[in-house]
Amino acid sequence: MPRLAAFPKAFMHALCKDGTMKVSEWIGLAAGLDIDGLEWYAGFLEMEDRSNWPLFRRQVEDNGMVIPMLCCSPDFTHPDAAFRKREIDKQKGWIEMSRILGAAYCRVLSGQRRPGLLVEEGIDLAAGCIEACLPYAQERGITLILENHYKDDFWEYPEFAQQMDVFCALVSRIHHPSFGVNYDPSNTYLAGEDPLELLSRVAPRVVTMHASDRFLTEGTLEDLRREEAGVAGYARRLSHGEIGKGLNDYDAIFTLLKAAGFDGWISIEDGMDGMEQLARSVTFLRDKIGQHWPGF
Repeated sequence: MPRLAAFPKAFMHALCKDGTMKVSEWIGLAAGLDIDGLEWYAGFLEMEDRSNWPLFRRQVEDNGMVIPMLCCSPDFTHPDAAFRKREIDKQKGWIEMSRILGAAYCRVLSGQRRPGLLVEEGIDLAAGCIEACLPYAQERGITLILENHYKDDFWEYPEFAQQMDVFCALVSRIHHPSFGVNYDPSNTYLAGEDPLELLSRVAPRVVTMHASDRFLTEGTLEDLRREEAGVAGYARRLSHGEIGKGLNDYDAIFTLLKAAGFDGWISIEDGMDGMEQLARSVTFLRDKIGQHWPGF
């Protein structure tokens, strides 16, 4: 049966950059929501002190929740082998962080889509690095989840596997019991593609999901795809919105996931306009999950 988590999308600068919010404050705010867990981020400033890791786990669990998944951003498509080795070592560190936090899932990415990088070359590099991390993850009971991502905040170039065909080709290269997909329907719009088409292609591999929504500030979806497909940078006419009020068709998404046997975590990326908005998104998702998974 799916369970709900939340990610502090609205507070990332405060938690990761200027320190104006403490992790304990976010935990306290989230404790007032009807959720089961908190998706964690490796880049919280206070995570630099390893001794905090078990303390944060205890704080979350003392508030009746768990930490199901860790968000991090390895860059596996760099042309330099020494650089990639360092990224593999960083990913192993995040896997260990996941274990200490009590998380069962740890995100991986492909890497940056650098100019001149051929598709087959990038797939080989990314697959090789992910496969190098999988035995380490399996030994610690962690599943690595590859997200159809857009671009890490600190990357110069967009995600190498942003486009559907590249993402699916990378997923098809990796077969391991400790590997799965983290599906994000909103990121598909940033690639100028159809999130339902992507989901239909990878649904059996999906083990976790990011729930968010986007809305058009002007024009039509066809305008967006005509102007933004394959172009780096966030689309100006596409903005974050309250879940259930944007472009994503959650009935269709959940129908496909249910048919594929999905029963994993759904982590909410919302609340850009405050905690009340996030609470409404939680209610919307609870209702929709209840319709598609009776008894939830």
